[in-house]
Amino acid sequence: MPHTHPFPNHTLDSAPEAARRPMQATVNHLGYLPTPVARMATSPQTLDGFLKLSALFETTTLAPLARETVILTMATRNNCHICIAMHTRTLTTLEADPALIEALRTEKPLPTPELEAVRAFTLEVLATAGDVSPDALDAFLSHGYTQQNALEVVLGIGTYTISTLANRLTGAPVDDQLKAFA
Repeated sequence: MPHTHPFPNHTLDSAPEAARRPMQATVNHLGYLPTPVARMATSPQTLDGFLKLSALFETTTLAPLARETVILTMATRNNCHICIAMHTRTLTTLEADPALIEALRTEKPLPTPELEAVRAFTLEVLATAGDVSPDALDAFLSHGYTQQNALEVVLGIGTYTISTLANRLTGAPVDDQLKAFA
């Protein structure tokens, strides 16, 4: 018997009042209401927190491809299919090298040393709960990254921990708009 999830696909009308503003902002930004947002709206604070942190992560000094490397590393590590599809679409929009996208999706070393340093550092932060060795930090910094960037990776990890775990908990499926990238 298939496992069903008790989380509703909220609409702007059925969602808790506090979730409606961030839901509408998402619709305005993407042109549709993604199922993960509709389900995360069950907790307005979780939805609002994730969206605010995500927007904040986008303002970091990490370059767009480096940010997407953190995000897709988290998505594959946590097996969040909707996140993998959504951020594959983002990388495709950014005209990322298909070899980079494939390596990120299959959790293989990346063809670009600077981005591989981000992926490796992200995994090291996770593996050590932030207690990275001086050598691991130096390896990251040796690719032109800064101490600020190291902390921004932590912000990305925290942000996409919320997203990946919430999406898995709620059983959020891949939306039709993203199926081509799944």
